Amino acid sequence: MTSSSVRAHKLWLVLLFMVGSSAVQAEEGLVLLQQLNDYPHARLIELDEADVLDYEVGLGAMQKVSGAWRFKRSQRYSGKLTGYTWQVIDGFTSIEVLDELQGQLGELASAELLFECDGRSCGKGVQWANRVFHQPLLYGREDLQRYRVYSLASNPPSMLVVYAASRTADRQYLHAELLEITP
Repeated sequence: MTSSSVRAHKLWLVLLFMVGSSAVQAEEGLVLLQQLNDYPHARLIELDEADVLDYEVGLGAMQKVSGAWRFKRSQRYSGKLTGYTWQVIDGFTSIEVLDELQGQLGELASAELLFECDGRSCGKGVQWANRVFHQPLLYGREDLQRYRVYSLASNPPSMLVVYAASRTADRQYLHAELLEITP
């Protein structure tokens, strides 16, 4: 095996262990994000929890309309928002971690991908970093950004938002938010 295939295999095994279940509920979505804290190639930078009212989840790219930046399409939800920001370390990239996580979520019947964009099709990276996630350190190369939104079937329903940012080879970040929606 080549060193890159060994590395990919190890990454896959760690993420498989983190998912560990064939059904994702809101609590399991939160556990999945908390387990990334124990991922050996990620360092937790920030953890926030808040009750939110009319929180906007982007279901389209960022675009400038009449001088204001906004999502091409979005929906607003209220509930409990838990946000994590990790720095991906040891030569791994945020895109590798996101791709593996997305592969695992894609196999689950309870997780539905609602929107995804890659690179420049997502819009301006500075807008995602500052206006959407309020995390300036997420601002990086627009060609390497990734954004995903999942609906997690649970009671109450949840939304999982994941954003991968790459500033430099050594400054790779993954940001995730779990919104437990209140009826």
